[in-house]
Order: sequence, then structure tokens, then C-alpha cells
Amino acid sequence: MSFAKVYSAQTVGLGAKIIDVEVDLSKGLHSFSIVGLPDKAIDESKDRISASIKNSGFKAPKNKNQKIVISLAPADIKKEGPCFDTAMAIAYLLASDEIRFDPEKILFIGELSLDGKLRRISGVLPIVAEAKRKGFEEIFLPKENAVEGALVDGIKIFGANSITEIIAHINTKETKDGEEVKILPQKIAKQIKTKVEEAEDETLIDFADIKGQETAKRGLEIAAAGRHNIAMFGPPGTGKTMLAKAFRHILPPLTFDEVLEITSIHSIAGTLKEDLMSNPPIRSPHHTASYVSIVGGGSTPKPGEVTLAHGGVLFLDEFPEFDRKVLESLREPLEEGEISISRAKGSTTFPANFILIASMNPCPCGNYGSKGKECICRAQDIARYQKKLSGPIIDRIDMWVEVSQVDYEKLGEKTVSKETEKIKSRVKEARKIQEKRFEKTKRKTNSGMSSKEIIKVANVTDEAMEILKSSAQKLGLSARAYHRVIKLARTIADLEKSDEVKNTHILEALQYRPKNNFAY
Repeated sequence: MSFAKVYSAQTVGLGAKIIDVEVDLSKGLHSFSIVGLPDKAIDESKDRISASIKNSGFKAPKNKNQKIVISLAPADIKKEGPCFDTAMAIAYLLASDEIRFDPEKILFIGELSLDGKLRRISGVLPIVAEAKRKGFEEIFLPKENAVEGALVDGIKIFGANSITEIIAHINTKETKDGEEVKILPQKIAKQIKTKVEEAEDETLIDFADIKGQETAKRGLEIAAAGRHNIAMFGPPGTGKTMLAKAFRHILPPLTFDEVLEITSIHSIAGTLKEDLMSNPPIRSPHHTASYVSIVGGGSTPKPGEVTLAHGGVLFLDEFPEFDRKVLESLREPLEEGEISISRAKGSTTFPANFILIASMNPCPCGNYGSKGKECICRAQDIARYQKKLSGPIIDRIDMWVEVSQVDYEKLGEKTVSKETEKIKSRVKEARKIQEKRFEKTKRKTNSGMSSKEIIKVANVTDEAMEILKSSAQKLGLSARAYHRVIKLARTIADLEKSDEVKNTHILEALQYRPKNNFAY
């Protein structure tokens, strides 16, 4: 045989595409070319493939006088990364009649080392999901990726340590005493289906460990229950960062579909540190982070921090210190739960449905309004600092909570109760109420309600509505802020297991609105 075709795949955006790997061998002086819009990593794979084939007990392609052409089809998709190594090596061995097997409905992915070992790659989960959709029955991949791949049911996952193991599994040809004989393949154990369990977090910060700040804790509980965005402001050292880090631990565990989606995103981005993401992610980029790193982009659009925080928390410390272009780019994800990126080589839309937690100081020095500390900022410096946040961004944040100085007496109190567990339990109950409310829609929480849904399901009493209308006039609320107050009040009512949104719920929700242009 001088021609062979096997199948591989690569990620494109947040999805995957099946790639045909075709090999043609012909007589002539040695040459080795790979066509089909390959990048530098794929072009370098010629050396990796040759060395791994040689070190696996076969004759290296570079030691033969033959013309080797490998085509990666379709040719109009840019091929990137080393994930085609295994498929190209297997296809070459099949074309040169070194091995025999039926390649239909089998997929190969994985990077090869020079000794034939398979290295871990990124983006396995969406590749396996796409292979299943396309009718493939088996997929061979690096052993380190097997647990991730086995999240998808209905396709056989074989994790291999080396290309030798794959060949031993699939090959049906062996030469004995100069004659070809059929052999039974040596089977690689099929990877069992991965069970999703909530992983224990060793970095757990209990809310009870944070002294005082009862208002902030209450605000974070409401934010977790209804997936509301929240901003905390106050002087340095009052616990804003600790509160934000503790927040993730009161969020309900991810559903199986959320685990698949979030794991896929992090696998493609190469940020997957475990086999899967079973807890909501928390991303906390530094305030010097670039626009592209936050939003995503590049010549070929890649996900940024807002997408990596999807399903979890985006914590922006020193919020006003971020570049204004970055802050304004948050408008779309905060409103729509997704972000659209357009570049010369294509456009794509990434999911970006996260809970924003912003923290900030009241002024550049941080002491404005603090007890016992003098602010050294000039009036124009404070005004300039406060104006870094535009009205539309302030409007899109549901809650503004002050985190003030804590009395030293409270700092010395002993921690007794496990407050995080109690709060998490209440958040779960509130989420169940919302799931039942939105079971016939795509919504899951109160923060996602449209204006029409607010009228249908918010169930605000007439008296509470009158209070809201009069307060909205006095505070000069925009239409967006008006609806956000109702959503927030609905969540507060859910935490109390109240069917109706009453006066107290509206009044508490109004307390979390910014008092002026910058909430101070």
C-alpha cells in the first residue's frame, strides 16, 4: 500500500473539527512534505515522527528513498499545534504496509516525543465530543488526557503511553519466518467513564475567619444566590480580597453540563491543571492586564479572562486601575453573558457568563473617609480616580457594598462556627426556587430575567412597587437600574423563601445602589 487515510482532529474556537490525515508514498529521492495550511509546530513534526517511528522498532521514514506527502484536510482550515503527530505516524506506517488495521471510525490525537511516548495535549474534551457527534467509535489519545476524554459517554476512550501500545492494540499483521500471519491485538484497557465529584479545595477560606463585615457577607450571599454582580469599596486592609476569595466556596456545585462546558474552555486555553473542572472557576487578573488578555483575541481569536471565568467568578481587584478600554469592554459580557470578537482572520462569540466581583479603594491613597487616617489626595485626584468608572459600567453592577475598618476587639475573637457551609446551604435553597421558576425557559437565576419575565414572575406586591417607583424618581434610576433592583429584591425574597417581593425586600435592594456617581 502506498496510500493511507486516518482521522485526527483539532480545536477551532471553542469547538473542534475532524481532520483527515492522508499519506501518499512514491518512489524517488527522499523528500518529506506536509500540506494543508500547517503551522511551524506541525512542520517540525516531521522530525518527531521520524524519530518516534525509528525508536518504536520500525524503519525511519528519513532512511528510505521515497517521496512522502502528508495532507491535512480540509485544506482551508489553519492547522495548529502538535496534536496530529500520532495520526501522521500511524498513517505513514499504514501506507508503508508496516501495520494493518481498519482505520474507519477510529480517531488518533496526541503529541509524540522522540522515543515514541505520547505527551499531554490541550483541547481533548471538545475533540472527543465532536468525534462522538461524527459517529466515531474509538479514540486513542495520551494517557494523561484519558480521564478528561472519558467525561463524554458513548465513545471508547483508550489512553496510551506510547505509539507502540497503540500499534500493538490495532495491528493485525505480523511477519513470522518470512510469512505474514494474522495476530490478535494486545488490548489497551478502555478508560472507564469519569465520575464528576465536587473536589475538596485546600485553599478554603471560611466566612467565619473574616471578622466583622456582616454587610459585605450578606451582600455576597445575595450575589451568589441570584448570580448578581457586586462591587466592594473601602480602605486597604479591610478584607475585600479575602471576602472575594471566600465567595467561590458558597457557590453551588457545577452541574454535569457545566462541568463539560467549563472543562472544555480551560482545556482549549491550556489552563486545565486537573483532569476536569468540578468547582466554579475564579479568575483574578492583575490590573495591568492587557485588553486582549481580558477580552480574548489574537490573529486567531482565543478566549480571554472573561471566558475563562465563565460559570464562575471574575475578581477585579483595584477596579478603577484597569485600563478604561478594558473596563468598557465588560459592558457586553455583563449584559449578554457572552463576548463577540472580530479579527481579520475571523470572528467568533465566546461565552462569558460570570459573576463580577470588583473591589476598590475610595481614593488613590485609600484613606478617604477612613477613621484615624488622613487622606493625602488632592480633590482633583479623587475626582479623576472616581470618574474612571463610566455610568454604564456602574449601572451594570447590581450591588455596591462598603467594607469599612473593623474594630480591633472583633479581630481578637475566636472562630467557632463554619459560616461558609450555612451560607452555601441557603444559597442552594434559593437556587432551587429559581430553577423551578425558570424551568420552562433558558434562564437559571434571577439576574438573567428579561423585562417581560420580570412582569410575569417577579410577583412584586403593589405596595412594594409604589415604594420602588417613588425611590426610583428620587434616586434618578435608569431603566436598567430599575429592573436590576427588582431582580435583586426577588433574590432577597427567595433567600427568605417568600413567594412575594415585599417592602423590606425592595428597601434592602435599594440600599445596594450607588449613592452617587461612584458609590461614595
